[in-house]
Amino acid sequence: MPTVRSRARVVVLSHTLAGAALGVLFLHPITMAIYWFEFHPGTASGAALVTFVAERTQAAFALRMLPMTGVFAMLGGAIGLASGLYTRALLGKSRVIGRLASHLAEDVPQLIPGGESDSVEFKASLRWDYKQSKVNKELEAVILKTLAGFMNQCGGNLLIGVRDDGHVVGLRHDYATLRKKDRDGFQLALFSLAREHLGVRACALIHPVFQEIDGQDVCRVLVYSTSRPVYVTRKGTSHYFLRNGNATIELGVQEAHEHIRQHFHEPL
Repeated sequence: MPTVRSRARVVVLSHTLAGAALGVLFLHPITMAIYWFEFHPGTASGAALVTFVAERTQAAFALRMLPMTGVFAMLGGAIGLASGLYTRALLGKSRVIGRLASHLAEDVPQLIPGGESDSVEFKASLRWDYKQSKVNKELEAVILKTLAGFMNQCGGNLLIGVRDDGHVVGLRHDYATLRKKDRDGFQLALFSLAREHLGVRACALIHPVFQEIDGQDVCRVLVYSTSRPVYVTRKGTSHYFLRNGNATIELGVQEAHEHIRQHFHEPL
């Protein structure tokens, strides 16, 4: 089955080739017609013009005319390439909107009763340790590995503010640890964490959505799969995580290399 990336390449390539063909079969004849009117003002009949253009179009494929034909092919190809890139961008935005609409059709109260799975994970907080009653930066590392695990597999939903047993505890303790103590501050902290340890590219794969349940805020992070591997980099070391059932596991070097080889077409 072709991947999204390979389909995007087909779109760009087809537009480029179509543009090159139009350059030779359309732009070239149009140029010849302009040339005719410039050098035969007021003397050309319609039939003579058609004959002239047809002859010049046929001559475009002669060996001596190949350089000029190549110029028109390149010009048309450049136009086609621009069209293909624009179309690819539009298709990409349409896919994101479609995925968002599909995921948002399921709200948090519908997800929680099903428990954790290969596409759903619960975390009580982003950084607040309920056992120690203080900020624990190691909890951020757990969030990061979950995000990376979903990205490197098939995507999923990370619910922050929900305990492992499905009990909603909310985000008020996390809010209290932030400079901006609200949803915006929480979202900024999440993206800052992802940008620093997963990379800027990974930020485009996460979409936080907040919902109030029984008076408590819950952050549902929609995580999309990546076209290239995502690593968690902490303390100068990179780690490769993968979602496996209802758990996120770290792969060793050999296992990670094998998964990347099989799962990604462009591992770099």
